[in-house]
Amino acid sequence: MRAVVLVGGFGTRLRPLTQTTPKQMLPILHKPMIEHVLEHLASYGITDAVLSMGYKPNAFADAYPDGHCAGVELHYAIEPEPLDTAGAIRFAALDAGIDAQFLVVNGDVLTDLDLSALVAFHRERGGEGTIALHQVEDPSAFGVVPTDSAGRVEAFVEKPPRDEAPTDLINAGTYVLEASVLDRIAGGRKVSIEREVFPAMVADSALFAMPGDTYWIDTGTPSKYLQAQMDLLQGMRGEQVSGIHPLAQIDPGATVARSVIGAGTVVGAGAVVRESVVMAGACVGQEAVVERAIIGRRAWVGDGARVEDVAVLGDDASVGDGLRVSGGTVGVGEHLEMDSPALESS
Repeated sequence: MRAVVLVGGFGTRLRPLTQTTPKQMLPILHKPMIEHVLEHLASYGITDAVLSMGYKPNAFADAYPDGHCAGVELHYAIEPEPLDTAGAIRFAALDAGIDAQFLVVNGDVLTDLDLSALVAFHRERGGEGTIALHQVEDPSAFGVVPTDSAGRVEAFVEKPPRDEAPTDLINAGTYVLEASVLDRIAGGRKVSIEREVFPAMVADSALFAMPGDTYWIDTGTPSKYLQAQMDLLQGMRGEQVSGIHPLAQIDPGATVARSVIGAGTVVGAGAVVRESVVMAGACVGQEAVVERAIIGRRAWVGDGARVEDVAVLGDDASVGDGLRVSGGTVGVGEHLEMDSPALESS
C-alpha cells in the first residue's frame, strides 16, 4: 500500500521557525519531524510515500536527494497553488499514479496508531474511506466524528463549540481511502476534505471511523512542538532518551533538565535550560535562563538573559545581555538590545 503525506502547509502558527524551514523539516530530537512520520509508516510495511508539497518544497528534496528516507521511497508532488486538504490529496495521488487503496497521513502529527488495524477495519467495513479517531478533552479545535455501533460515520462536525460537541472523538488525520474517493474531489480549486468530501461520503453511508487509544499529537503550535519533544524524552513513545546531542558543549557549571540541546550548541557557565528546545549552533550565555522556550538555529541568548513562557527565537536571532523575553517571538535575524521597545529587563 502507498501513502500520501501532507506536508504543504505554511506552518504559520510556528513562525518564525517556519520562515526558513517547513514545519515538517523542523527537528524533533535532532532529526526532521518528517523522518519520525516516515519511520512510523515503514514500521507497518509502507515502502512508498508521496509527499504532497507546497511551501518550500526544495527543503525536502535537498534533504533527501536520492528520494529515500527512513526506508521509504519518496515521490515529490509539488502543488502549483494551495489546494487545501482534499485538493492536495487528489493532486499528489494523481501525480504519483495512485490507482488503488491508499493511506493519507499528516506530516506534522506524531502518533503510535496501529496502521495495520486501521487498514483491517477499513477492509472489513467495505466503505470508501475510514478515519482514525482520537479522544480529546476539548474537541472544539478539531473535527469531531460521531459514529454508529458499526463504526459508520453519522456526521462530520468541524470545530464545534465545546458544550455542543456530539462526541469527544476527533479526526486524527490518518485515513484509508479507496481510489474512487479521488473522483469525488474537484480539480483545479481548493477542496477541503473535512468540509466538503467527508460530508458527501457520510451522506452516501460510505465513510467509517475507528476509535483508538493511542499516542497522538499535532505539533503545529510552539507549545505542542515543545510537548512532543518532552514526551519523547519521558519515554511516552518508547524508552526514555537523552536530548543532549553528543556535539553540544555544556559547561560543567550549567544546568540542563528535560531539554533538547542540538549539535554545536554552547551552554555557558551557570546557565539553566529547562523543558526547552535549543537548536543546532545556538548559544546560551553565562547565567542565562531558558525555560519552556524554543531557541532557533544559531540564535544567541546573552549573559544573564531570560527566555521563557513558550517564547520562540527564530534562526540567527539574539537577545542581549540581561534582557527578558517572556512569551512571544523574536524574528529571524532580529537582535534585541537593552533599548529595544517592549522588553523587560531582568
